[in-house]
Amino acid sequence: MRWIERLEEALLALLLAVMVSITFMQVIARYIFNYSFVWALEVTTVLFAWLIFIGMSYGVRMGSHIGVDALVKSLGPTASRVVGAIAAVLCIVYALIITIGGYQYVRKMYDVGILMQDVPIEQWIPRLVLPLGFALLAFRFGQVLFRLIRGKEVHLLGDEAAEALKLRADQPPEGERK
Repeated sequence: MRWIERLEEALLALLLAVMVSITFMQVIARYIFNYSFVWALEVTTVLFAWLIFIGMSYGVRMGSHIGVDALVKSLGPTASRVVGAIAAVLCIVYALIITIGGYQYVRKMYDVGILMQDVPIEQWIPRLVLPLGFALLAFRFGQVLFRLIRGKEVHLLGDEAAEALKLRADQPPEGERK
């Protein structure tokens, strides 16, 4: 499974780097050379969509999605795990519904066969990220559910307050900073 995580991270880094590079080139071309790449906005939009749909599963893996969990934190560890498991199952069901719907959408786009507006690529190709991203999201929630069932995890979301307190504890007091 480690190779999937590394591939996911590398893909996110590549998408962000290419997106920033294209945007930078577009700004330089427009304001210095008074020229504009016709395809830049459409390609950047597609890259951003891929970044979002791949990034949401990365957020689940890292526990960085935010949520309101005050009620769940007031429960005991066993009840918290049960509520977390129910939430994970619901998230898996939702992700699978969108995966199936996304596949049907991409299949229709494939059948229609129209090209993107500014780039000579069929529209179904960049839209593949919809079912792929949600399938990966379902997989990540499945991992969370597995850890919850095995007792290796107590909650579904990351604990922002605990992380902030840990970061605060790692920093030297105000008077001792250099």
